[in-house]
Amino acid sequence: MAHKEKIVVGMSGGVDSSVAALLLKRAGFEVVGLFMKNWEDDDDDEYCSTRQDLIDCAAVADVIGIGLEAVNFAAEYKERVFGAFLAEYRAGRTPNPDVLCNAEIKFKAFLDHALTLGAGRIATGHYAGVREVREGENARRFELLKAADRSKDQSYFLYRLSQAQLASAVFPLAQLQKTEVRRIAREAGLPVHAKKDSTGICFIGERPFREFLNRYLPRTPGPIRTPEGRVIGEHVGLAFYTIGQRKGIGIGGVKGAGAEGEAWYVAGKDMEKNELIVACGH
Repeated sequence: MAHKEKIVVGMSGGVDSSVAALLLKRAGFEVVGLFMKNWEDDDDDEYCSTRQDLIDCAAVADVIGIGLEAVNFAAEYKERVFGAFLAEYRAGRTPNPDVLCNAEIKFKAFLDHALTLGAGRIATGHYAGVREVREGENARRFELLKAADRSKDQSYFLYRLSQAQLASAVFPLAQLQKTEVRRIAREAGLPVHAKKDSTGICFIGERPFREFLNRYLPRTPGPIRTPEGRVIGEHVGLAFYTIGQRKGIGIGGVKGAGAEGEAWYVAGKDMEKNELIVACGH
């Protein structure tokens, strides 16, 4: 009897990772589910669904007929991802922590753990693809591909993966539309087939973003000005604004230099002077 390749699937409790595990099981692989807990601070049921997600994972694993392991990567996450996340905000930039999370946790700490379990590769429910170049000067290199479902494509979040990480990655949903994924889940009797997709940053959950940042970054108020130097308000701290932001600036009703009714948006940040620069129009 041929030995089955073991693949460890990162399971979040959502429909995508659940169907990824199901498809690999159907394809004949030895599949093990791995639930990752990446955040512990203020992990309450109001905003964070970790407890329910683990319950959902266990229910799915039972239906599929695979083993499930839960592992805590909170310490690694805080050191490798959250620290960099706060540093970027302090510098006035708006980071995407999911990009760093994929490179440092899901395809590093997770991969290392999977290897100790005897797995050759890991899989996730990302909408992306990977292929090995067979010939030419790039032969034996791995390419990250966009998903067939362009509206759900997540290849951007994986751009920092190394060649070694891509070589160890499997994306079972690469050629599927989201509607197909839900159909497969429903027909297989997976209890998460209609579960709402998660939104927000992985460690923040659904809690209000500014409220969350307030706990870790100090408020340093300063002037809001136009490119011409006209002061039109006061900001609560440059870290709490993003270039291009239109809502929540706090200067509603202030008339600008553009056409009547045009909205203000964040055009820049002067970190040395602690000034938020806003412009009107497009």
